[in-house]
Amino acid sequence: MPCEDVSDPLRRHGYYRTTAAAPEIRVADPAFNAQSSIEMVQRFDDSDLIVLPELGMTGYTCGDLFAVARLLDAAKDALLSLAAATGDQPGVVIAGLPMTVGTSVMNVAAVLGGGRIHGVVPKTFLPTYREFYEGRHFRAASDSDPTSVEIGGVTVPFGTDLLFRDGDAVIAVEICEDLWVPVPPSSHAVIAGANVVVNLSASNETVGKAQWRRDLVVSQSGRLVCGYVYASAGGGESTSDLVFGGHCLIAENGGLLGQSRRIGDGEIPVLPDTTSLTRDIDLQKLAHDRRVIGSFDDFRDSLPRPYRTINVEARRTTASVESRLQLQRRIDPHPFVPDNPEERESRCAEILAIQTGGLVKRLSGLPADLTLSIGVSGGLDSTLALLVAAGAVDHLGRDRSVINALVMPGFGTTDHTRENAIDLVKRLGVTCQTVDIRQLSLDTFIGLEHSPMGIKVDEQTDVAKLQQQLQATDDDAYDLVFENVQARMRTLLLMNSGFVLGTGDLSEQALGWSTYNGDHMSMYNVNCSIPKTLVRYLVRYIADHRYDEPMRTLLHEIADTPISPELLPPTKDGKIRQSTEASLGPYELHDFFLYHFIRGGCDASKLEFLALQTEFTKPHSRDVIAKTLQTFIKRFFTSQYKRNCVPDGPKVGSVSLSPRGDWRMPADASYSAFMPNAWDKNDS
Repeated sequence: MPCEDVSDPLRRHGYYRTTAAAPEIRVADPAFNAQSSIEMVQRFDDSDLIVLPELGMTGYTCGDLFAVARLLDAAKDALLSLAAATGDQPGVVIAGLPMTVGTSVMNVAAVLGGGRIHGVVPKTFLPTYREFYEGRHFRAASDSDPTSVEIGGVTVPFGTDLLFRDGDAVIAVEICEDLWVPVPPSSHAVIAGANVVVNLSASNETVGKAQWRRDLVVSQSGRLVCGYVYASAGGGESTSDLVFGGHCLIAENGGLLGQSRRIGDGEIPVLPDTTSLTRDIDLQKLAHDRRVIGSFDDFRDSLPRPYRTINVEARRTTASVESRLQLQRRIDPHPFVPDNPEERESRCAEILAIQTGGLVKRLSGLPADLTLSIGVSGGLDSTLALLVAAGAVDHLGRDRSVINALVMPGFGTTDHTRENAIDLVKRLGVTCQTVDIRQLSLDTFIGLEHSPMGIKVDEQTDVAKLQQQLQATDDDAYDLVFENVQARMRTLLLMNSGFVLGTGDLSEQALGWSTYNGDHMSMYNVNCSIPKTLVRYLVRYIADHRYDEPMRTLLHEIADTPISPELLPPTKDGKIRQSTEASLGPYELHDFFLYHFIRGGCDASKLEFLALQTEFTKPHSRDVIAKTLQTFIKRFFTSQYKRNCVPDGPKVGSVSLSPRGDWRMPADASYSAFMPNAWDKNDS
């Protein structure tokens, strides 16, 4: 059901705003450090969670001063001051300090909120190697630790078995070295229910260490399917032997949401007094991913002990909501297409290898002289499939003549696409067969006693004259039978000519934008996991990396052609009448919705919220986004019957709609509860 706090746009959509920060500090000056921390916390008053560095109340580099009672007492006073300051803050604050427990000093993290201390978590693993000497100053957490401690006359829960619940967020705490060991404490904590892990750290800067630190944070977030917030000590620490850069990182399920500046980060050299980073963690998506994985809870029996969960929930005031309308994380407008050109080229190369490998394996089990038939329209999808087929045949050492490219112009084919199709086929050196399907389609109309686009036809009807009549019809004229007959006629010819290679892409599968038992059917489909927004990049990649002129120019021209099934007649001046995106809405929106619906389990309200947070190739109005979203949901649900019987084809990315592997759904499932505003209508 919807999140309870509907007044907060972030909480409503499952986002939890987190900040990792390294305030300015003075070594062994708790009063100054407390005030600096308070100012930092007030600066981020719209965050749900603020994580400060390890031993931040005193500084990490106090050395043997950690045994001096005056420093320990001052650290406790500083903590109480910081805790009191959180009474005016709506979020949770986690701060580090040294604390006397029994007769020993322990390195701990205190969880604060609402003006009080909710719990204290001690460090489990103490580094005592190379530049670190924590075993000299602190005692590590153990089973003999008390379950509570007294701070300022108040009994506070204590231990490594503590989790802290703030609405949908369940927070686990670990401290620096805890992450660097073979089995970090967070590995157990997430099994017990945590979905956000915080790490208070004092990690110094040495050559190459930042990358390893980043990899650890990112990989742990992926392994645990959680958010991970890491705050490290900054430039205020002593530089007698080490330099601390204030490296702050936030990751989510194997992806880095962001990192702060640090000393030595390769940018303009700075010595930052403070660093910080704020990002919104998607708790709904984490919950969805854990449900999909299924085996996530299988390790519950391996927990070394039960965990205590403490409620620290803090409500937001209406005044604080406005700053939370804009997400503090980047929402990729094209989640299937990497922004970085180098990464995009690498992705294209990998995808083409997977497509080619799948087809090579399938063809290797068939006679070498068996015709590989493919319908070539001069559009993006068939061009990509034909290029993959040529690569597969080359790999098998077969002559490209075994590929029979059928160019099948119909009543909707334009001169531009037909000429591109024929030119492409000839330049690739495959067998070319041109079959005009108009007479065959006309014969079918006559047999069905159907009047295409309202035009009466009989045995005396001339194809050329009918073409002229069709092009004279209104631009908004529509005839589904007219379209389906042509699509199935092409499939009939293909199926009777050899082993058919399909060309339909992932976006068309999602929207059901195909004719059932027409272009919907083939013997193998190399494009089945390629979304429309990616197809164009793949064709351009092949053009730029595998071919010279004039083939390169031809492929770029095809990539720039408007997307259309070309089943309705051209306009009076011979231009493409049937724009797919004019009918369905922009493909970049559909692919965006598809990704977040399948990978994140997002409802319509969240899909719209995310789309409004995103900068697409061109601006889309809220009305266009809402209309396209409705189209996506309705067509996605009502088209499952087509996906239930799709041909074999290789999965290439994290989103696939194959009913044999990734997406199983009843064809008669209702979409009403998934439409925009469905919750608003049904929920009181």
